[in-house]
Amino acid sequence: VQLVESGGGSVQPGGSLRLSCTVSGYSVNDNCIEWFRQAPGKEREGVASFDNDGTTTVADSVKGRFTISHDSAKTTVYLQMNSLKPEDTAMFYCAAGSRALCTVVLGRSHEYRDWGQGTPVTVSS
Repeated sequence: VQLVESGGGSVQPGGSLRLSCTVSGYSVNDNCIEWFRQAPGKEREGVASFDNDGTTTVADSVKGRFTISHDSAKTTVYLQMNSLKPEDTAMFYCAAGSRALCTVVLGRSHEYRDWGQGTPVTVSS
């Protein structure tokens, strides 16, 4: 079981990035996949979640700018980030857990079973 994030980098304010979370060892179908972020000195924050039935949840702090989706093979979950702001600077992680987690509020990090290593995002002029 492995989750691998990619797609992070440095962008200017207003720019875009698409993060990928590639899942191997089990199917995205059977899990809730959530993107988290953690800025230096701050707690880990739930950003968006995806469930196989199409249910998606996006945090109010990024709503309208971030979207979560998956590929047709259902091995990768994407986080499209537009209109990035300096306050979006953080390490971004994806996590997999029980599908029930997609029915509750974001950010229940302690309940997720598997985590990727993270990908850094820096938004700066």
